[in-house]
Amino acid sequence: MPTYQSILKSSEKLARAHQLEASAIKLLMLHFAQLEPTELYLSMDKEMPQEKQLAFEKAVNAYVYEQIPVQYLIGYVYFYGYKFLVDDRVLIPRFETEELVANVLMYYDEVFNGQLVKLVDVGTGSGCLAIALSMEEPAFDTYATDISHEALDVAKQNALTIGAKINFIQGDMLEPLKGMKFDILVSNPPYIPSDEVVDQIIIKNEPKVALFGGDDGLKFYQIILSQAAQILNERSIIAFEHGFDKALAIRDMAKTYFPNGEIFTIQDMQEKDRMTFILNK
Repeated sequence: MPTYQSILKSSEKLARAHQLEASAIKLLMLHFAQLEPTELYLSMDKEMPQEKQLAFEKAVNAYVYEQIPVQYLIGYVYFYGYKFLVDDRVLIPRFETEELVANVLMYYDEVFNGQLVKLVDVGTGSGCLAIALSMEEPAFDTYATDISHEALDVAKQNALTIGAKINFIQGDMLEPLKGMKFDILVSNPPYIPSDEVVDQIIIKNEPKVALFGGDDGLKFYQIILSQAAQILNERSIIAFEHGFDKALAIRDMAKTYFPNGEIFTIQDMQEKDRMTFILNK
């Protein structure tokens, strides 16, 4: 019987030969071996049970030859320490978005200093932003919207499983929020320009409605910023994730609608302009 190490190495080599991430193979191994990282490390020279090996190799083939994302194959992804269900109804949460959560929490403390606030996540997808923020800060009365019924079904299941209390509303952008008032608006809307070339593993699997943001990738930022004042209290925070090359355009757009706001961009851990905040104090 082959060992965990030999099976892992040959599968990683296969992934690299197809220009795919070898690190994804280790995620599959951990899942199908049903081992924690330390347990896998200590088991490398042991034989892998045949039943687990067959399930693992089937998943590897689906990843390599059918280009199905690893997260969809195992059915979940960890985001901000919480385990989220994901499938082809929702965009796979990215690690960069965890930084948006951390910064929203930090600026909430600066602007609101622990007060009870009402927060809305526009275009929630899997619910990762709304749920992580709600779990991390009990002072948030959290709402989340999405145009997709299918995405909201996933988000609701995640909230139930994780134990977050979220008010979910189906609808397009800010339309379902008219007549309501919020203190914090967060959004990671679709921001890929419609003519941009996207990796096949993404375009073949993840919902296009969650990926593309018009000709220049700014369509949904324009919609949100042009209407945000109608649903925000005078003292408020707007927090966006966006493409690294769109920071200047979003800041200029924000100045048009919030000329008295404190507007700034924050880099992610890769030192790319990834988040823009508007603080209205």
